[in-house]
Amino acid sequence: MSCVKQLDVRTVARIHAVLDDVRIRPYGVTDRDRLRRMSDRLSAASLYTRFFSGTPRIPDHYVRLLEGLDHWHREALVALDRDEILGIAEYARDAARPWRADLAVLVADPWQRQGLGSALVGCLSELAGRRGITEFDADVILTNRQALLFVHSGWPAARSTRDGGSAHFRLPLPVPA
Repeated sequence: MSCVKQLDVRTVARIHAVLDDVRIRPYGVTDRDRLRRMSDRLSAASLYTRFFSGTPRIPDHYVRLLEGLDHWHREALVALDRDEILGIAEYARDAARPWRADLAVLVADPWQRQGLGSALVGCLSELAGRRGITEFDADVILTNRQALLFVHSGWPAARSTRDGGSAHFRLPLPVPA
């Protein structure tokens, strides 16, 4: 697996051998159609846990939002196998607290539980740290056990506050080894 040139994914996450051919790079203007095709590899449950609503596909407003990335205050990294997006992790800096950013991750169903989300978050964390971000905020639907397990394994001391059916976490960077 390769990561953005300056980022070595093997130093920020444990990776399974199956991910050796996966590349991680910033989301680009040519990725729109790849992102839309990713919908074909997402279950209704995966879409719901990422977008907090029932949607049959990745929403158009989200695709448009990614087209406006400035790659500083708002960044997204994609994991690719050949020409297909397998996962995407993004942050959006908090304007009032520029040392904090909201974190969101989406991994295609066939690639879940393979270490891909961890690799994406690791690379994104390293990049965010270089840009002065010292903590992520993450909202996780309580039924998303895999995401809750990821948070608790990566940040054992993390505590959440509850808001309805979701948990809100404040996660310090860097991601612990």
